[in-house]
Amino acid sequence: MSLSKPNHSAATLTVTRVTPVPSSGICVTCVEGCEGPCEIGRSALKGEAAIYPLPFGAISAGAEKDYPVDFSHFNIQGTCVGAVGIEPDPDKATFPVVDVTTEIGFKDKIKIRFPAFAGALGSTEIARKYWDTMAIGAAICGTLVIAGENICGMDPEAEIKNGRIVRAPEMEKRINLFKRWCEGYGDVVVQLNVEDTRLGVAEYVVDKLGVDFIELKWGQGAKNIGGEVKLPTLERALQLKRRGYIVLPDPENPSVQEAFKRRSFKEFERHSRLGMVSEEAFLKEVERLRSLGVKFISLKTGAYRPADLARAVKFSSEAKIDLLTVDGAGGGTGMSPWRMMNEWGIPTVYIESLLYNYCKRLEEKGEYIPTCAIAGGLSLEDHIFKALALGAPYVKLVCMGRAIMTAAMVAHTHGRLLKEKVEMEGEDLEDKVLELFSGAYKLKQKYGDAFAEIPPGAIGMYTYFLRLKQGLQQLMAGARKFALKYISREDLMALTREASEVSGIPYLMDADAEEVEKILG
Repeated sequence: MSLSKPNHSAATLTVTRVTPVPSSGICVTCVEGCEGPCEIGRSALKGEAAIYPLPFGAISAGAEKDYPVDFSHFNIQGTCVGAVGIEPDPDKATFPVVDVTTEIGFKDKIKIRFPAFAGALGSTEIARKYWDTMAIGAAICGTLVIAGENICGMDPEAEIKNGRIVRAPEMEKRINLFKRWCEGYGDVVVQLNVEDTRLGVAEYVVDKLGVDFIELKWGQGAKNIGGEVKLPTLERALQLKRRGYIVLPDPENPSVQEAFKRRSFKEFERHSRLGMVSEEAFLKEVERLRSLGVKFISLKTGAYRPADLARAVKFSSEAKIDLLTVDGAGGGTGMSPWRMMNEWGIPTVYIESLLYNYCKRLEEKGEYIPTCAIAGGLSLEDHIFKALALGAPYVKLVCMGRAIMTAAMVAHTHGRLLKEKVEMEGEDLEDKVLELFSGAYKLKQKYGDAFAEIPPGAIGMYTYFLRLKQGLQQLMAGARKFALKYISREDLMALTREASEVSGIPYLMDADAEEVEKILG
C-alpha cells in the first residue's frame, strides 16, 4: 500500500484519467491525445508554477501522506481511582475546575491561558488578510501569536535606509493591534530569518515597537527552504529584488520582462535564503538579541534530520532560551512546494519522540531544558492532550497553525455572509452575530461597546478555543489530572507494537503490568 499520492491531488487541482500506478502516480495507460489533467501534464504547460498548491495565496494546505504512525495510534488512559492536583472528592474534582493555564520563560515568565498558540503569520497575502482576526483572537484567548518572517521586507510602504528598516507600517499595525487587546496573557512574537536579520528587523521592532519576544527560525514542518510568495507585477518583483530577496525569474532581465508582458507567465516568485546553522553563530545571535533588550527568545525548527534536532535541543539548552518549537512533517501551509510537504522530514510523532529522548538525556546530565512546543497536524483537544503527554514533562504547548486558521477563515466567511444578509433585510448585525457564535455573548459581556470592534474571525477563534478548553478539561478529568503539569507519558497507551517501538509508550496489552500483578496477587 502506497503511503503517498504522487501526480494527482486536490491540493494541486490535478486528477488522473484512470486508476494510477501506486508508485509513480501515472495512469496505468497513458494515452496519446490526453490533455493531461495530472501534475505531469500540468507541469508541461505551467512548469515551476505546478510545484505549489492552488489557488496559491488563498488556501492553507496540509500534507496528505499517510504516515505509518500518527497520534491516532495512541489512546488516552482513563482511570476511576483518585485525583492528581485536587482532593479526590466527587463534589470538588469536577472537569470545569481543571487548570489548563501554563507559562513559559527562563527568567521572566509569560502566562498563557490555554496551551495552544497560533503559528507564524508572515508576509503572505493570506497572513496579511487574517492578521487582525488572529491577533485579536490570540489576545482575547490569552495566548501567543507569531508575526512571521519577511513582514518588514515585504511591506510596500517600508522605509529602508542603508539596507536597514527604518519604518514598516505593516509591522507597526500588527504589533500595536495585538497589544491593544492583550490582557496580560500571551504575547506577540516576531520571527527572524536571514533577510530579516540583515534588514535589522530585531533592532526596529524592539526599539520602535516595544517588542519583547523574538523567534529565530531554522525551518518548519512543511518545508526546509525559505518561504515562497507570488508577485503579480513587474514593479513589485523589481522592488523586492532591490531589497535583497531572490526573485525568479530575474525581473531585471529584458527577455524576462518581455515574456511577462506577453503573459508567458503571470507571476514572479520571491524566495528567502537558506539559513546556515552553527553553534557559535546561534549563541552569538542570542546574546546579540539580549543586548538589544529582548526579554524572551524562541527557536522554531522544522522536521530536519535527527542530528539537527539534537543541535536544536543542545544549542537551546546552552543559550538558555525560553521556548523551543519543533514542527513535524508534513505541516500545513499554502506556500510550500506540494511534494516537499509530503515527502521530506520527520513526521510529528516520530520527531516528538526523539525530542523527548534528547531532552531526557540532557536533563539527566543536569543541563537546562527550555520549555518545548510541538507542531504538525494538530487540530483538536485529543491531539493537544496526546502531544503534551508524549513529550511530558518537556512539551508544555502546542503550535496550531492550520487548525486555528481554518476556524478563523470559516468564521470570517460566515461573518461576511451574515453582514450581506443583514444589509439586505435591514436587521441588527450585532444581534445576529450573538446568535451565530455561541461564544459571542461572553465577549459582549466582557467588552461591552468594544465588542463591535472584534472581527467575526476572532470571535470564531475564541469560540473554537472554548471548545478546545472544555474538551481538554474533560480528557484531563478522565485521566484524573487536574492541571497541565500533571499530564505524563503514563497517560497514553500505544495501540500498535510499531507505535510503542517508535515512542516508548507501552503497548496497551502491556500497560500497567506491574500494578496488575500487585492487584491480582
